[in-house]
Amino acid sequence: MSLLQVKNLVVEFPGRRGTLRALDDISFDIAPGEILGVVGESGAGKSLTGASIIGLLEPPGRVGSGQILLEGERIDNLPYEKMRRIRGRKIGAIFQDPLTSLNPLYTIGRQLTETIQTHLPVTAAEARERAINLLKETGIPAAAERIDHYPHQFSGGMRQRVVIALALAAEPKLIVADEPTTALDVSIQAQIIQLLKRVCREHGAAVMLITHDMGVIAETCDRVAVMYAGRIAEIGPVHDVINRPAHPYTAGLMASIPDMAVDRDRLQQIDGAMPRLNAIPTGCAYNPRCPKVFDRCKVERPELMNAGTTMASCWLHDAASPSRVSPVTASVEGVA
Repeated sequence: MSLLQVKNLVVEFPGRRGTLRALDDISFDIAPGEILGVVGESGAGKSLTGASIIGLLEPPGRVGSGQILLEGERIDNLPYEKMRRIRGRKIGAIFQDPLTSLNPLYTIGRQLTETIQTHLPVTAAEARERAINLLKETGIPAAAERIDHYPHQFSGGMRQRVVIALALAAEPKLIVADEPTTALDVSIQAQIIQLLKRVCREHGAAVMLITHDMGVIAETCDRVAVMYAGRIAEIGPVHDVINRPAHPYTAGLMASIPDMAVDRDRLQQIDGAMPRLNAIPTGCAYNPRCPKVFDRCKVERPELMNAGTTMASCWLHDAASPSRVSPVTASVEGVA
């Protein structure tokens, strides 16, 4: 059974000139212990998907339709207080900048123990002991002394470790990690990725990892969902999506990654830019930038369909399409 199910999720932003759809019919699930990567350009809707699951949509954003289910129970329509109790207890969150997650006026220990005592029936002494153990587990040296330090006394990498400890404090079933390594040095990124994989494996937590870095996805995730203009372009096992992309957008992302084994004068790029919410084209949203576009793409919007080992929202994989072309991977020749 899936731990998290997102069904036909629509997120809207009402405005004076009408309502804009920021997420348009998103569906996916995450199994217990699985790491699902969510990748795409800026503006694709990755962080908005995470915020919808955590229940932290910024007004006037709202869930227009669809459902979000955690352990089979719907959570997208819960009152604020009820959702606040689930957030932390069942869903942990790790954000890009650890300083936004930590209160600079309180010690690390106070923030950890308050979180633990809010969600678990433990005494103050037990909460402090658990907090020290979490800091040790996430690689904070001299945890018993450092627990009484303030956030500004930690480096960026150490602060992110504290945030991971905070996310794990109440033993949540799901962790939503939104660009958890972007603000860190490359060497620290690798440590945080390994830490995230290890603690989630040991705690049995599922992870939704939001990032724009395909290297992080390849190193960390079991499956990956590629997003474009508020929709899922492709979803499937990470190895298959990276090595045999079925959607031209995924193929373009793969081709733009430098390959150490291939000598090139120039990197490939995807021409054009992500469309604005008020200017999403008819049909497939990617059609103005797609090298394989044909007439049907400009008038009909494709849903996710079988594309070998993955699912892709692309008419190239529809048997009824007169301009069916295979494989899409032809555009990423030479990319590992």
